[in-house]
Amino acid sequence: MNRAAAWAGEVELFPLREKELDAVAALEASLQAFPWTRGNFADSLAAGHSLWVARRAGDLVGFSVVMSVIDEAHLLNLGVSGSCQGQGIGARLLQNAMATARRGGARRFLLEVRPSNDKAVALYKNFGFSRIGLRRGYYPALAGREDALVYEREL
Repeated sequence: MNRAAAWAGEVELFPLREKELDAVAALEASLQAFPWTRGNFADSLAAGHSLWVARRAGDLVGFSVVMSVIDEAHLLNLGVSGSCQGQGIGARLLQNAMATARRGGARRFLLEVRPSNDKAVALYKNFGFSRIGLRRGYYPALAGREDALVYEREL
């Protein structure tokens, strides 16, 4: 087993609870220049989206948010603590998100990603996602707006 897989094996995944909203929003704020707010996460939880957290030794190290509609699931957000990136945690969260969506009846999984996010693009390609489109000016950026690459994978 490689080091990344060994580290990821120590991580446990749990459905997000309301009392964890502040911690998840703080982790997101540490990762993004234009982060989701606590309210964004709370709204997703209230809407019944699938929200999961990753914990290592009790510490929050990652999260995922997936919205499902009929037979499609859409990854809305996925983040891993900067000190824990490259250790397989994002892969565990993505696997869990896809499996949970599949159990809920989803047959197709969609996501958007910044072209500048090389690590995330590599993760999604490694999981068999194919690029199906481009959303121009989708993300806020320090210098205006950044496009989003749209990826999909059949479940």
